[in-house]
Amino acid sequence: MIYLKVKDYSVSNKTFELHLNSEYDMLETKPAPTPSELPNYYKTEDYISHTDSKRNLLEIIYHTVRKTTLKRKLRLINKLANKGKLLDIGAGTGDFIQVAQQNGWNVTGIEPDDQARTIANTKTNNVVYNLEKLDQLETQVYDVITLWHVLEHLPNLEAHIELLKKLLKPNGTLIVAVPNFKSYDANYYKEFWAAYDVPRHLWHFSKYAINSLFDKYDMGVIKTLPMKYDAYYVSLLSEKYKTGRMNPFKAFYIGFLSNLKAKKALEYSSHIYIIKNK
Repeated sequence: MIYLKVKDYSVSNKTFELHLNSEYDMLETKPAPTPSELPNYYKTEDYISHTDSKRNLLEIIYHTVRKTTLKRKLRLINKLANKGKLLDIGAGTGDFIQVAQQNGWNVTGIEPDDQARTIANTKTNNVVYNLEKLDQLETQVYDVITLWHVLEHLPNLEAHIELLKKLLKPNGTLIVAVPNFKSYDANYYKEFWAAYDVPRHLWHFSKYAINSLFDKYDMGVIKTLPMKYDAYYVSLLSEKYKTGRMNPFKAFYIGFLSNLKAKKALEYSSHIYIIKNK
């Protein structure tokens, strides 16, 4: 069943379909790019997690907010586990594993983009590797594995979830942050909602989907946390897609409204899921 048709505003201007997977209450991007096609959809200077540039208002806001979110992410992992082995999948330009490394964590990063990985390795003493490294890592050794807005990018979803379980220590912690297509801002912007980001985002999750998918592999969600800043950033970019301008005041209002409604509905623009390996 087609849930929505969405345009790729970043690279190709092609239109993709979001199909509802009723078993997991999630959306799937179709047609999904082939493995050889997928890297081409990341080839843009506007893909913000692959650059440290601050060329415009959107990038300045992103990097300013990131300083705050990095501190919160570090506090979160320090609260959940003793400082041991940390694996960050989709490390981008390396800011998170840099602060974790400086805080005493034994870090490893995975980042498929060559440019972002090069930047990350200048910050972290060359501990960030290409995607192929995932299959070579030692199993059952990681205290914490993090995927900050990464799970939605992984082509072989269930195979990757199974691999995550193998890499985690028994009772290890997995932290997954993903957009929520059931949020107010998603429903407001519909096909212009920036967090659909087709076809780079292959999957679009609900809370039920995350709980069901990981439960299938004997991993349980023990806590769900809101990512309140995402509502503002996503709304800012969604306004640009919808009107051609960022409209910061309108975007701030929609972001604020989304967070306000989420207090009752518990459907934020993005969620962080704390998942334990059983």
